[in-house]
Amino acid sequence: MTKSRKLLSIVMIVALLISAFALCVSADAEVAEAAGPKLYGTIVSLLPPVIAIALALITKEVYSSLFIGILVGGLMASDFSPIGMIDTALKAGIVSAVEGTAGIFVFLVVLGIIVAIMNKAGGSYAFGKWAEKNIKSKTGALLATFALGVLIFVDDYFNCLTVGSVMRPVTDVHKISRAKLSYIIDATAAPICMIAPISSWAAAVSKYAEDAGVNGLDLFIQAIPYNFYSLLTIVYVIALSIMKFDYGSMRLHEVNARAGDLYTCGEKNESAEVTPSAKGRIYDLVIPIVLLVVICVVGLIYVGGFFGTDAWGGTDYAGDFIGSFGNTDATIGLPWGGLIALVAIIIYVLARRVLTFKEAMSCIPQGFIAMVPAILILTFATALKNMTGELGATAFVEGVMENTAAGFANFLPAIIFLVACGLAFATGTSWGTFGILIPIVVAIFPIGSELGTIGISACLAGAVCGDHCSPISDTTIMSSAGGQCNHINHVSTQIPYALSVAGISFVMFIISGFVQNVYIVLPLGIILTVAFLFVMKQIMAKKYGKDNI
Repeated sequence: MTKSRKLLSIVMIVALLISAFALCVSADAEVAEAAGPKLYGTIVSLLPPVIAIALALITKEVYSSLFIGILVGGLMASDFSPIGMIDTALKAGIVSAVEGTAGIFVFLVVLGIIVAIMNKAGGSYAFGKWAEKNIKSKTGALLATFALGVLIFVDDYFNCLTVGSVMRPVTDVHKISRAKLSYIIDATAAPICMIAPISSWAAAVSKYAEDAGVNGLDLFIQAIPYNFYSLLTIVYVIALSIMKFDYGSMRLHEVNARAGDLYTCGEKNESAEVTPSAKGRIYDLVIPIVLLVVICVVGLIYVGGFFGTDAWGGTDYAGDFIGSFGNTDATIGLPWGGLIALVAIIIYVLARRVLTFKEAMSCIPQGFIAMVPAILILTFATALKNMTGELGATAFVEGVMENTAAGFANFLPAIIFLVACGLAFATGTSWGTFGILIPIVVAIFPIGSELGTIGISACLAGAVCGDHCSPISDTTIMSSAGGQCNHINHVSTQIPYALSVAGISFVMFIISGFVQNVYIVLPLGIILTVAFLFVMKQIMAKKYGKDNI
């Protein structure tokens, strides 16, 4: 069966399933008419993202898969009206997605331009040559990529694109596949931001927690030691790099990379070849990156009100670094800082005379073009999230959690972790997931209790895990863009690794429900993670031979 026929068959099956649901709902005449769609707040509200994700993984084509998911969501949200489907998909979906993420689009384009300038100025080329001489091994290249990801903990978008642009020359030299590079980038984006008190993620968690009536930053810091998924992902990446093996579909990509093929399959998301300036030096990469980091941090605290008045006219956080960071909005602060940094970087390369003004300006369309795939996927993914909102996925999850709470107190952290994983995977948003679940967790557990802290950690860990696995997650999309990897390749190679850590984390949340002592459960989780990888290496060596893993 050809790919097109397979896709058509799947779409027809999906249409029949939806029609069956529609007939069931329409046939129930005794149910009072709801304020929203007839399927509002039911398990079917999660169907559009499930369809989109399944199609993407089967067909290896992300744009049409996401678009079909949007149309299915529009059809369901409009109670199966064809005209209503188009109206809902456009207004509540795509147009709303563009409005809500316009700031991130600007930041993406700015980062693309900055990367193009660094490449043209020769900074990336010089760094690659330095790394070729000083980073001697593949393990060293992987750990260097990991270390840079840890250092850039302020924001996951910023992390993904910056780490990718800096480390691609290094990983290419050591024949590391783009799928493996994108995994390392993704593994040091959201998981690192989720355990960094000064990050956009900490700010978001703090806001949601304060809305629920507790001290947000204190709660975030207390939850860090029990955030098994984030912490064990760090252990997992380091151990995997040192043990020098891979499994699942990642192994095929790495075997091919050793033979010179960094992509294995799919389109090569490589930026256009440029001839770097012969005057370029390593500091022509370092200085622009430092400028970008510093100015973006200033932009974030400026928007949060550190310098007097925040973006909304308030003055509560004047002179308060932590408070202003918690009050910021990354969709405003990052473009603010990025645009100023871009001007500063252009002035720098002109003053250094590594580029002419005309050459610098030619990087603007190059940077924009490089980010078009990421912007398209992000637009469609955000529109799909909006469709799940229109269908009341949040109401369904709230109902499930409230019904589960009674009688399962010690198992609740593990249950919360699974629910958060599923919701974040289906909706592609970790922020939306803990925005839904934090108020529920706070209401279920006594404030300040150890079990309550574990419950919050499970919520945050599950949100990161689901986000890490989901093809429609913005962080996953940014990691593909940062590693210049085919998006579906990145998703399919990353899922076995993410699920491995998720399985260990699930076991640890079960244990933590009964053994509420981080000094026991966290070391146990680390031991289990390393032991799992040791066993997997033995299995792979037995199957393929020690020299072919």
